[in-house]
Amino acid sequence: MHDIRLIRDDPAAFDAAMARRGLAPLAEAILALDSARRDALTTQQEGLARRNALSKQFGDFKKQGQNPPTDLVAELESLKHNLPQGDVDVAAKTEEIHALLSALPNRPAAEVPEGADEAGNVEVARWGTPRVFDFPPIEHADLGPPLGLDFETGALISGARFTFLRGQMARLHRALGQFMLDRQSGENGYTECNPPLLVKDEAAFGTGQLPKFAEDLFQTTEGRWLIPTAEVSLTNAVQGQILSDAALPLRMTALTPCFRSEAGAAGRDTRGFIRQHQFEKVELVSIARPEDSEAEHERMTAAAESILQALGLPYRRMLLCAGDMGFTARKTYDLEVWLPGQGAYREISSCSNCGDFQARRMNTRYRPEGGKGTEFVHTLNGSGLAVGRTLVAVLENYQQADGSVDVPEALKGYMGGLTLLVPQG
Repeated sequence: MHDIRLIRDDPAAFDAAMARRGLAPLAEAILALDSARRDALTTQQEGLARRNALSKQFGDFKKQGQNPPTDLVAELESLKHNLPQGDVDVAAKTEEIHALLSALPNRPAAEVPEGADEAGNVEVARWGTPRVFDFPPIEHADLGPPLGLDFETGALISGARFTFLRGQMARLHRALGQFMLDRQSGENGYTECNPPLLVKDEAAFGTGQLPKFAEDLFQTTEGRWLIPTAEVSLTNAVQGQILSDAALPLRMTALTPCFRSEAGAAGRDTRGFIRQHQFEKVELVSIARPEDSEAEHERMTAAAESILQALGLPYRRMLLCAGDMGFTARKTYDLEVWLPGQGAYREISSCSNCGDFQARRMNTRYRPEGGKGTEFVHTLNGSGLAVGRTLVAVLENYQQADGSVDVPEALKGYMGGLTLLVPQG
């Protein structure tokens, strides 16, 4: 959510920021609504003050045993009749400007590059050297089925974009999730959480999924939303709170199922395990002081990178351009892992600094030590990592010519003695 005071102070800067997001100028329309709301509020406040003054005069006349003048009585009756409608008008104008502001994306940070789509993203770092194979590497969609990646049964039970994992594939998937969670909650200092998978409208609004992206979510018949990421549950753990300065930064992690309709990705990655309606992910969330959020963003991204490094998976860090960032982000790094079967780097983690954008939607503040009043916190979120996409990366990078797959050293303690995945008859 945007601070209307900043738009009043510098409407040109706001329009320039939204232009980087591909939007036409909006400040003039926003400020016209804001002016109308403020005028209505002023009129209402003046009416209330006038009613109170007349009511006092009315009472004074009665105390003196006199009948109030007819013009006083008539004005008082008029105010009593009109003021409720004034409340309705103020509420309607407030809701109108709230709806407009809540549908607008966050302002990009100054260092975010220009660009309309992923072509404008900038590579800022690269780790690892892609393996040189002595045979043609194949994609996970072809490599995985003999190992227990069962696309047909998943589709039979639930339809497209669902997969049934069997035996060693299910074990590898579980091992990856546990390894990631242990690393993030241990070495990287995030507090392990087990949050709800179903949330109310207020939670989905707070992290920016509602109202704009409702079609990307699944909703129950009772009106709750299945989380598309644990970011929703973890970030909303501080919804409506005033935190102490000493409590920050607050770092949380969770391994949860995630559910996405993929309405905005129709036709993309329909083959394989890359883009599913149901998947698991280790989420990282930080609640930080404004002055610390940039450093926290670097720390979070490094925590995600540590998983890829421990698994020996080559990757690159990309700074997303303004047109390719998510709705709530002011700055985002994507981590893209090398997939030799595709001969390309593919996204496996996205780490974003949202500034105070989500905090304003959730009304989450903190009280700076020694300061007066409260300030909005900054929120950050990232994948540490997406389990299914990491499984894909392990399969493709550790595949052997006979269709088997070596288990990465970091996972061997989680695999019950299994060191090699072999095709099953």
